[in-house]
Amino acid sequence: MNTKDIIKKIRRIEISTNRLVTNIFAGEYESAFKGRGMEFDEVREYQHGDEVRTIDWNVTAKMGHPFVKKFVEERELTMMLLVDVSGSTKFGTYQQKKSDIIAEISALLAFSAVKNNDKVGLICFTDQVEMFIPPRKGKKHVLRLIRDILYCKPNRVTTDLGGALSFLERIQKRKSVVFLISDFRDNDYEKPLKRINPRHDLVAISVADRRETEFPDVGLIELEDTETGEIILFDSSSTKARQYFQEKNLSETKKRQKIFLKNKIDNIEIYADQPYTQSLIHFFQHRQRKER
Repeated sequence: MNTKDIIKKIRRIEISTNRLVTNIFAGEYESAFKGRGMEFDEVREYQHGDEVRTIDWNVTAKMGHPFVKKFVEERELTMMLLVDVSGSTKFGTYQQKKSDIIAEISALLAFSAVKNNDKVGLICFTDQVEMFIPPRKGKKHVLRLIRDILYCKPNRVTTDLGGALSFLERIQKRKSVVFLISDFRDNDYEKPLKRINPRHDLVAISVADRRETEFPDVGLIELEDTETGEIILFDSSSTKARQYFQEKNLSETKKRQKIFLKNKIDNIEIYADQPYTQSLIHFFQHRQRKER
């Protein structure tokens, strides 16, 4: 992808996501993710219905009548985007590759965060950290993140989710909202997930293409593993072969979902053939109910 194409793509993503953020997601995001706590704002005169425990006794004694302390939510948060740029994300049989969808979702979340004056940081990873951009505020910063996700030319193709999570653990000591966006084509990542989740507000977004689990009957076809380069000849006319392949992939999906459920990690399932916005809205609304 040349520079002109990247600028064009960034502009398209900016326009489409900004509209969604303005109309829907900024408010949903703010309600779903609370600030770090309450901070003192000011004192004011006591009004009927105020809680007695909020009375400022020092000011009350000086003024001769009751005053109460007023607190406001300390809103500012830090969002970290952990974006999978491994070889398997380049797969796509519909209008978009998984990597395109991952970039759009990252943009939507980042714009929602900066709309609420939160910071956003980025970690792009394969089986190593390919890129790290520290959290900052502002629209220009988000546009840079989108550009870097689209322009990222990883040195490796395989996936190590645990390595990316361990890197986050080292560089981000303060509690953050963490979106791990991947197709989760990896094993042995439960332990780092278990370590990270209590320290951060972790949300796993899994992006999949249905052709990874469902094959049409088109005869003999070559299948290439985009991470290992292995090529196999697959007989899609065989009902037994198609069923075996489907069951194997569905088993991996169930295993992943079981890990999320067991460790109380929020999970959003995104499929390339369906609009992702509804899945994100449903998640935000579910989070709002949990926060109440």
